[in-house]
Amino acid sequence: MIARLRRAYRGMRLGTRLALGLGALSLVVFAVVGTALTTYMRDYLSAQLDTQLAQAQIAQSKSIADYGTLSGKKYYSWFYAVYDVSDGTPELRRPEDPADLPEDVDDFTALASAQSAAHTELLRTEHLRGAGTYRLRACEVEPGVILVSAAPMEDIEDTVGQLITIQVVTFALALLALVVFGRRMLRRGLKPLSDMASTAHGIASHDLTESAARLPLRADGRDGGPEVDELRTAFNTMLEHIDDSLAVRAEAEQRLRRFVADASHELRTPLMSVRGYADLFQYAAANAPEERDRHLARLRAEAARMGILLDDLLLLARLDAAEVEAPLRCEDADLAGLVQQAADAFRASRPDHPLTVTAGPGALKVRLDPQRVRQVLDNLLANAAVHTPPGTPVSVDVTVASHTAVVRIADAGPGIPPEDQERVFDRFYRVDKARSRDRGGSGLGLAVAHSLVRAHGGRIELDSEPGATVFTVRLPLNGAALPAAPGPETTAV
Repeated sequence: MIARLRRAYRGMRLGTRLALGLGALSLVVFAVVGTALTTYMRDYLSAQLDTQLAQAQIAQSKSIADYGTLSGKKYYSWFYAVYDVSDGTPELRRPEDPADLPEDVDDFTALASAQSAAHTELLRTEHLRGAGTYRLRACEVEPGVILVSAAPMEDIEDTVGQLITIQVVTFALALLALVVFGRRMLRRGLKPLSDMASTAHGIASHDLTESAARLPLRADGRDGGPEVDELRTAFNTMLEHIDDSLAVRAEAEQRLRRFVADASHELRTPLMSVRGYADLFQYAAANAPEERDRHLARLRAEAARMGILLDDLLLLARLDAAEVEAPLRCEDADLAGLVQQAADAFRASRPDHPLTVTAGPGALKVRLDPQRVRQVLDNLLANAAVHTPPGTPVSVDVTVASHTAVVRIADAGPGIPPEDQERVFDRFYRVDKARSRDRGGSGLGLAVAHSLVRAHGGRIELDSEPGATVFTVRLPLNGAALPAAPGPETTAV
């Protein structure tokens, strides 16, 4: 039974449970208040009756002592008994009126005997047979004479009974009103929570598997007080966080699809070339040796191109998982010397682009991975040469500012359109949408450079306009990572 009641209670709504709990608490309070009030009223009326008995016995004792009678000193429905105790044993005197004594006087005699031994007034409450509950008082009228008076307590019991009835009815009505109106008030106060629950159910039915899934639902309203408002704010903040996470996930999925498509495209081209030249080589194997050598050379070139692409992809993957496998082998190296080496290689491979180098008066020691930083410089210089027409001047400037080594690679080419500047560091992204090889490589050069600089704790900044494009590489001199600066480089994948 108790277990069933518990299950039923747990199945109730919160407002009903609170209303019942409030009603139970109020019932306890009413019971305590009613008990205290009833007890106080009973004691008060009993004290008044005791006082009335004492005052009446004073007059009655005087009448007995003076006239030997109680005539004119009696009260309606009271009982009186006079005892002689001269020899120590109470002897009842003949009453003036038979109605002065109850049917059973044993309680009177016992009280008179106790008073004669105690020599002081005594009070007792007894139930007299055939008469009801009475308050008995014994006092000494004169030596050897004891008066026992009994006053009915029926009026007190009636008054207390009426008081209890009034309390029960009043408290019951108050409890009923409290439960009914309290439940309505609680339901109104808990309505914001119900609204949030409805919002949560709506979110649960929302399809979050879509790539562009969003949560348009929010908990609105301003009712419920500060606590509910705080919960509502936290709920909406959580939804905003989920929205942001879904947006990031959708963007990541789009980048992944784009990356897979671009990688497939980039790998498919050399693979198809290798397959085609392999077929030609098989066909031309018995022909002239010079034709066979030419096909072999093309096979090697396409395989090398595919190998470079795969190396770049592997490097980017290792940089993304740098917390598991650090791809850098850092040491104290001369950054100015690395810039000079990259410049010499650029002049040898790109003689149609004049290069100016300003590397400062001496060596610039920075803790870095020389091979990877050289790769960054080569990629940026190659990018300047590939995307500018022949004869475009290129410059490299090495400086130190605020404990930071700064390398600026600038060209005077046509510049990068503003709509493309935010994505130039994305993998496989080309400003040339036609993907022509003479206007660019695999589209990984700037992505690799960006990831390598970030792995060194630095950053790359881009500033481009028609006639001037500047890539700025900043590397920390003290080994601490530089704070990210707003700009296109912060959008890199």
